[in-house]
Amino acid sequence: MVRKTLSATSPIKTLEKNIKGGLGPGQLGVFASRKGVGKTACLVQIALDRLFEDKPVIHVSYASRVDYIISWYEEIFKNLASRENLKSEMEIHDRIIRNRVILNFRQEGMKTEQVLKSIEALLGPGNFAARTIIVDGFNFYLPAAEDLALFKKFAVDHQLEFWFSCSLKGEDPLFDENGVPFVLKDYLENIDIIITLEHDNGRVRLNLVKDHQQLPGKKLRLQLDPQTLLLARD
Repeated sequence: MVRKTLSATSPIKTLEKNIKGGLGPGQLGVFASRKGVGKTACLVQIALDRLFEDKPVIHVSYASRVDYIISWYEEIFKNLASRENLKSEMEIHDRIIRNRVILNFRQEGMKTEQVLKSIEALLGPGNFAARTIIVDGFNFYLPAAEDLALFKKFAVDHQLEFWFSCSLKGEDPLFDENGVPFVLKDYLENIDIIITLEHDNGRVRLNLVKDHQQLPGKKLRLQLDPQTLLLARD
């Protein structure tokens, strides 16, 4: 019952209502912003939303250390537990850990085919029934169009949803007239959802700049609290 309540009240449900019911199987979504604005916090909360529904999640990290990702889950879960006044915190926490697998790779020197084989091994012989794959730290500034096409094909073939983070670099302007990050323009045919994050009066706002075939350029009724790292409805 507690897990159902957490899922029903999750801001992720508000996000999905704003993007035609969610990302969906066979589709790729990207959170984009400069480093440190809150992309990983958003990805972790999407993962937790699935985990609260007893849906397994695979988290692929291109960071140098796995404990960095684990600490994100621990911190955000702790803050969620505090906000929702959970009575069975440890039981839910243990179930989340059982349903989550973290894979760690270095993008340079590691072929995307190998990453996908590792995921496939979990889905098939490993019998880990994940439908959501989180990919954190993928460097879109490397020559990676073919790699993203491989992720897209894999998502379609296995009916998975992939959520990526994209760290924006360099001097302004970083976005075109529709709010789409310049670095992602070469990838648009394989990306279904793009959400950008920006600082706004002490909060972080989320902007929907690509929604499947549309470029709505609208502010979502969601914001990220930089202190708790939690998403909340406006």
